[in-house]
This record gives sequence, structure tokens and C-alpha cells, in this order.
Amino acid sequence: MNNVKTSFSIRDMENLSGIKAHTIRIWEKRYNLFSPERTDTNIRTYNLESLQKLLNVTLLYNNGYKISKIAKLGDQNIPSLVNEIIAKNSEKSHSINSFKLAMLNFDQSLFLKTYNGLMEEKSFTQIFNEVFIPLLNELGLLWQTNTISPAHEHFISNLIKQKIYIHTEMLQFETPSRKDEVYVLFLPENEIHELGLLYINYQLALKGYKTIYLGQTMPIESLEDLLKYYTNIRFVSYFTVAPTKDDMGDYFNKFLKVLKKSPTSQLFVLGHQIQEIGELKPKEPIKIFKSINQLIESL
Repeated sequence: MNNVKTSFSIRDMENLSGIKAHTIRIWEKRYNLFSPERTDTNIRTYNLESLQKLLNVTLLYNNGYKISKIAKLGDQNIPSLVNEIIAKNSEKSHSINSFKLAMLNFDQSLFLKTYNGLMEEKSFTQIFNEVFIPLLNELGLLWQTNTISPAHEHFISNLIKQKIYIHTEMLQFETPSRKDEVYVLFLPENEIHELGLLYINYQLALKGYKTIYLGQTMPIESLEDLLKYYTNIRFVSYFTVAPTKDDMGDYFNKFLKVLKKSPTSQLFVLGHQIQEIGELKPKEPIKIFKSINQLIESL
């Protein structure tokens, strides 16, 4: 348990809950909601129980409860009221908080318990769009503010990947029903962030398409081999950190040479790096998509 994070600064508490540090201090002083310890230099530190309580208080507060009323509930009654609200309309918010706690404690059991609870009510597509995407967006901010470490992010991301693999494999037992196009999914060289691409692969399989998943850091030259086996290929790539802004134009020019050998094939690109395209704006047979949903909806 030495790797478990059990002590949090007030800035950590702000980043994880969305409640400003100033407000947390007021709640603490005026309503005695939290009892932080203090370092030798008089800096507040909060334990895991305080974080859990703050997340519960935040859920109640965001659902219209006044902080004065929440403070009177007591530590034993707050979780009960939270559960009542969750049962009505706040499963998404509570699940994201549970996944955060699972991540902070490297707690696989809590992740699976939360996930299985969601699966009783929602499809995997709903869970990914309504819970995992907002969670991953928050994690990006938490990592940037040093609230979590890369180890935390890798832990939760790989658990999510595991679920994508499982649901994709279930679909792959069936023969593809749509054979007019073949989707080849890959990441460019020096790109290893594949969670978004894995989810696209799942969605394509769900729609009955044949997919060939090649994964991380694929040279353009290696992709030419696919043209020997298939026509009408839809290459799909996800640019998170590569290619860089300076390399983008050269990358597209090289890929166009590949596509000229197969006039009916195309390249679909999405991901964070498309913001760097600027004036390039490649045209057919290269298509740029702003989001996974935009790509899926275009099929």
C-alpha cells in the first residue's frame, strides 16, 4: 500500500472536486465540514476520508442542497442522501468520483464494482460517452496540475482499454456484415496513445465493418502492404502528440503518395494534433474529423 496516495493538499482537493480552495476553507471554518491536519509550516493536508466527504458534499451542493443543510446532516447521513440522489439522476457524477478514487488508490476492485453497476443500466457506448470521456478529460487537467502522476493515468487508462478489448472481441466472433469497405486503424510513428483509436475500432466493429487494428507507431511504408490485399481501404489514425505541427505537411504528402496507388482508398484523421493543421487543410482523399462521434456519425 506504499504507493497509495492518502494525503492531499487543498489544491488537490480543488482540482479533484471542482470546488475552489477559498470555498473549501469557508466550509471548513464556518461549518466544520473538514478537519485537516497541518504540517510544521502550517499547511493544510487532507486525508482520503476528507476527499471522499468533499466529493459527496459537492454532489449534494450541485444538486441544490444548501451547504448549511449539508453540514447539519452529519457524516453518517451524507452518504445515504448521496445514494438517494444517485438513484434518481446523478449516476454519471457519482461514477466519475468513484473512478477517481479507484485511480488514486490503484483500486481495481472499486473500478470493476463501479463499472459493473453502470453496465446493469447502460450500454458500453453510453458508459464510454457519458462517463469515460468526461473522466479522461478531467484526468488530463489533473495530470497537468500535478494532482495525479502518470502512474495514476496509466492505471485507469489501461483498465478502460481492457473493457474496450473485451467488448470488441465479443463482436469479432461474428463475420462482418458490411464488406464494401475495410478499415485499417493505426497510429503514426512515435504515437503511443491508442485509447481513442481502440474505441473507434470497437464502434466500427459494432456497425458491422471489417477492421484491421495495427496499433502504435506504424511507418507509412508498412501501410502500403495492405494495398496488396484490399481496395477501398479507409485508413484511420489518431494524432495525439505526433506528427508535430512542423511535420504535419510532410506526413500528409507522403500519405497521398500511398493513396494514389489505390484511388478508392482514403485517410481519416482525428485527435488533439489536428488543431495544428492550420492552413494545411488537406482535401480528399484525406478527411479530418473533430471528434470520434463526428467520425462515427458520418459512416
